[in-house]
Amino acid sequence: MTSSVPFPRPDRRPHVSVTAADPYDRGHARGRQLGPDLHGAIDVYDRLFALGGIRPGTVRDDAHRALDAVGDFRPALRAQIEGLADGAGIETWQAAALNARTEILARSREVPPGECSTVVRRLPTEYGGHTHLGVQTWDWHVELSPYWHTLDCAGGTHRYVGITEHGILAKIGVNSAGLALHFNILGHRDDRVGGLPVHVLAALVLEEADSVDHARRLLRDAPIASSGSFMLFDTRQALLLDISPAGVFEAPPVAEGTHLRTNHFLTPVPAEHEKSWLYQPDSSERHAFLRRRLEQGGTGLTHAEGGGLVEQLITGPGEPPVTCVPDMDGPTGRRWASLATVLLDPAARTARVLDGTPAEHATRPWHVLRA
Repeated sequence: MTSSVPFPRPDRRPHVSVTAADPYDRGHARGRQLGPDLHGAIDVYDRLFALGGIRPGTVRDDAHRALDAVGDFRPALRAQIEGLADGAGIETWQAAALNARTEILARSREVPPGECSTVVRRLPTEYGGHTHLGVQTWDWHVELSPYWHTLDCAGGTHRYVGITEHGILAKIGVNSAGLALHFNILGHRDDRVGGLPVHVLAALVLEEADSVDHARRLLRDAPIASSGSFMLFDTRQALLLDISPAGVFEAPPVAEGTHLRTNHFLTPVPAEHEKSWLYQPDSSERHAFLRRRLEQGGTGLTHAEGGGLVEQLITGPGEPPVTCVPDMDGPTGRRWASLATVLLDPAARTARVLDGTPAEHATRPWHVLRA
């Protein structure tokens, strides 16, 4: 189970750390720390939007609509986006477009999204009892490799740590209440701009939720017009959700104490109108492969040993691309890579971030963040 990874990464991964009670000030501090690097992320997304046949005027209009939806539901989240734009010296609509990039790209069939794989397991602790541990690959366009960062954000209801892309409020992480969130993208035929963008939903959950049950309530109250999967877990409970314009649905575990997610719906209502051309058959193949692997091995490991979870995600030639390696000879918009591997531990309130693929877990740097 090995994979070579011939794609470039920055010598030093940016880390953004902010503490401010005022939401605008939190956003402003984030934008100021990202500075000129944020323009590189905007340029990549401008190219992806153009490849998808999405005109600049449409991007701008969509961004304004997304920002209005955020402001109507949570003015404080809109203030963070506005502060981020001002701190980085970009237009507010440009920051909003980054946060709504999933919804805007849903207009296109030409730029399919990347692939992510997530496993969460209930594991015994060394002192007796059990807790949950989760791991995922974040697979996305290799052109975005320089434009993501580790994050430590404090000043809201809860401090949270994890990773996100430049200019985007949140993605994958754990908060100081011990709530962890893994995040995969899904595709529904009714996906559109007009609700709370899924990346802003992630910020909502990480900043406000005290527990899995609280996160569930927040998501059921939020206006949703696009799709994603949130894997929510704390020390006691794990919940895998299909989020879509058709509603929010709870997906079953693949085995007692084990949840598994790739990039297709696992519940029947949203699956009925899935954009199957986006991920299939790849997503089902990865899901079946990981399910078999989890059933055959990795038992008997403890929370202290990391549950062997990272190793479960290592794949090589002839296996489904759980470890995603880009074809660097391919065109822009068709080169996906496992840009990061993230291990979340709600008991310790930590996010361990590998700046690379699971196959590089012993050779690439890990960043350990504590909420």
